[in-house]
Formats: sequence, structure tokens, C-alpha cells
Amino acid sequence: MLRKLYDWTLSMAEHRHALWVLAFVSFIESSVFPIPPDILMIPMILAAPSRAWLIASVALVFSVLGGLLGYAIGSFAFETIGKPILESLGKAEPMAAFNERFNDLGFWAVLTAGVTPFPYKVITIMSGWTGMPLMTFIVTSILARGIRFYLVALLLWKYGEPIRGFIERRLGLMFILFVLLLGGGFYALKYL
Repeated sequence: MLRKLYDWTLSMAEHRHALWVLAFVSFIESSVFPIPPDILMIPMILAAPSRAWLIASVALVFSVLGGLLGYAIGSFAFETIGKPILESLGKAEPMAAFNERFNDLGFWAVLTAGVTPFPYKVITIMSGWTGMPLMTFIVTSILARGIRFYLVALLLWKYGEPIRGFIERRLGLMFILFVLLLGGGFYALKYL
């Protein structure tokens, strides 16, 4: 089953609308969708290594734009719904202290979530919710997502065929590692 899914993903990566699909996935992953764009980006680069930089650029631009949607969700939904509820419960002051602590570490939180498998959408929404300065959020998002996507593009561009062979020989292991990383990100989100 994994082999069929892998082969199908590779064939979709070669489709003429693959960049638009990647743009859409990159956009919604940054605010609501649980699957990272790497799932599509990696086979796209393996299928067309000469387009690695274009593919990484599309993922970067639309991921940051989607991050702005996440920021807006955190910003506007908190102000209209969350804040009045917290004030009525007498919890506005503790939330203000949390906001200040998050914003003190905000650059590092956005950078870490943007580069690692930690769910980036959590940080985009929290950044808006806590009122992180928008320019700090945008610049850090560009830096973090740029590092992530261009590093993947560089590695696949330079070592694409050996990496492709490694993935294809160990497809089950790669899938398990991906699920563990994704699950670990959600676990960290819930319990840390």
C-alpha cells in the first residue's frame, strides 16, 4: 500500500498543476492543515531536480502567506471571543503575563517551529493571539521556512538519486519515522 501511495505521489509531483497543489498545501498547512508540504515537495524535487529552487520558493512564499492567515486567526479570534471570556473569568492578567513571556521568546518559537517538524500552525496562531509584532513574525517566518525548504531542496538537488534510492528501499521505515516525528510534534504541543 505504501509503495502505491509513494508511486502515486511521485506521479502527481510530475503533474502540470503540481506547483499549484504545493502552493495550496503550503498555505493551509501554516494555519489549519496537519500534513506538512514536504510530503509533496520531496517527490516533486526528486521528479524534477532542476526545479528544486522554484519548488522551494513556492513552498516558502505560500507557507509564509498561510502563516499570516494563522496569525490573523490568533489575533482576531482571540480578541472577539477569547479575551471577553477570560476577562469574565478573571483570567486576563495571567494571560497578559503569558503573552509577554511568549513574545519574549517569540522569535525563537517561530524559528524553531518553522524549521522543525513541530506544527508550525500552532506558532502562527499563538503569534497572533499574543500580539507578537507582525514584522518580527514575518521576518522570522521567512527565515525559518526558508532554511527548512531550501535545505531540503539543496539536499535533494545535490543527492537526489541516492536519497531517492534510500527512501524507496526503506519506504516503510521512512513512513514510520515521519509518523513518529509528526506524533512527537503533537505530543510536545499537548504536554509541554
